[in-house]
Amino acid sequence: MTVGVCRIGRSLRRIGLALLAALLLLPGVAGAVSLIRDEEIERTLRDVAQPLFEAAGLDPQSVSIYLVNDPQINAFVAGGQNLFIHTGLLVRSRSLDQVAGVIAHETGHIAAGHLSRLGDASRRASAEALIGAVLGAAAAVAGAPQVGTAIIAGGATMAERGLLKFSRGQEQAADQAGVSFLERAGRSPEGMLEFFRILETQNLRIDVDGSVFLRTHPLTRSRIQFLEAQVARAPAVIRPAALEAEEAVRHARMVAKLEGFLAPEAQVLQRYAGDGFADRYARAIARYRVGQIDQALDLLRDLRASAPDDPWLLELEGQILFESGRIEAAVEPYRRALTGAPRSALLRLGLARALMEGGGAGLPEAIGLLDEAVTIEPTSPAMWRFLGLALGRDGREVAASLALAEHAVLTRNREDAALFLAKARRRIEPGDPEWLHLQDLQRAADELETG
Repeated sequence: MTVGVCRIGRSLRRIGLALLAALLLLPGVAGAVSLIRDEEIERTLRDVAQPLFEAAGLDPQSVSIYLVNDPQINAFVAGGQNLFIHTGLLVRSRSLDQVAGVIAHETGHIAAGHLSRLGDASRRASAEALIGAVLGAAAAVAGAPQVGTAIIAGGATMAERGLLKFSRGQEQAADQAGVSFLERAGRSPEGMLEFFRILETQNLRIDVDGSVFLRTHPLTRSRIQFLEAQVARAPAVIRPAALEAEEAVRHARMVAKLEGFLAPEAQVLQRYAGDGFADRYARAIARYRVGQIDQALDLLRDLRASAPDDPWLLELEGQILFESGRIEAAVEPYRRALTGAPRSALLRLGLARALMEGGGAGLPEAIGLLDEAVTIEPTSPAMWRFLGLALGRDGREVAASLALAEHAVLTRNREDAALFLAKARRRIEPGDPEWLHLQDLQRAADELETG
């Protein structure tokens, strides 16, 4: 899978770092929550969300979107302008209009400042959720950044246990604001109503613990009646047929990709047995997951026949080739994918890894790509780790030590941070270009000790 957006800098990263030591869990631990970063999916969500954020008077660049690997229907905001969306919600949605309805509602909570009114316990839960999200990548499997799974616990689960439960009045206010944002963004509120009807159906067969979304966002009949009235009075929204068709394709691809990576293979093959693009996309991913590499590549190349320059198909081909040991063959699809998505840090990382493993001749280009990647995503541990490894292979010990120190600070590894900072300090003098970087890292490392 591909990777999404995380724009939180070092100053915010330092807030509450001491909480993280108790929150990180290893894969397989009961109760763990994982974050998935997939750039294709996150670009779809960002394109839906941006007009809504703008309609709410928010700076779209200041709102971070996180994708939580959880089959339950849920979405929540935490830690200020941070939106968390469960994969289960996306899979159960039937259109991007429905997804937009959820995002509009959550944006209503952000714009109204509801989090700031919840009290100390809820604010602490919000902070823990945010910190877990930002630094959860510490537990990511660095060798498989395309899958991008980061294991966290405590933070998001605390947020989901009800500490972030809004009052009925706040839910109604978020609905009202959300409808306004949708209309300003040129969307009908009908998508929000459709999603609430899905929730209402689930509410009728709720289990003993209750639905997460319904616990944190109490649903009442009056809220549905309000939306029904809004849909009835709203003027018809006429959107270009080409845009509607494009959004339908992007939604189908998003759901197919999520199920291809996350659902059991037998379920994927049964559900996606047709000849449509999304069907073949899901089957290609499912075949790849179970090691049927040639079948996966055949399906993928069949898709590429109609979309030869699609960056996400090319990226997936590169990933499959790389992870099946066909390193040199992976370079060309990764390179072409980056041409189609030139601002992607993850595609840079994928191409850089293929160049690094393909022989020494590609090392200088790999370093350049990774330098660009850490500029785009400065809080990604994986980016800094691979940059450090590449610089080390190139004999650039000072730069390698600083990059690996960045990785250590991001992953809260105090011993490694001290080790790499000491190595760098022996070779850097005041006035050297690296001196300020070293001092900044040292302050961050010190806060690991005292925070």
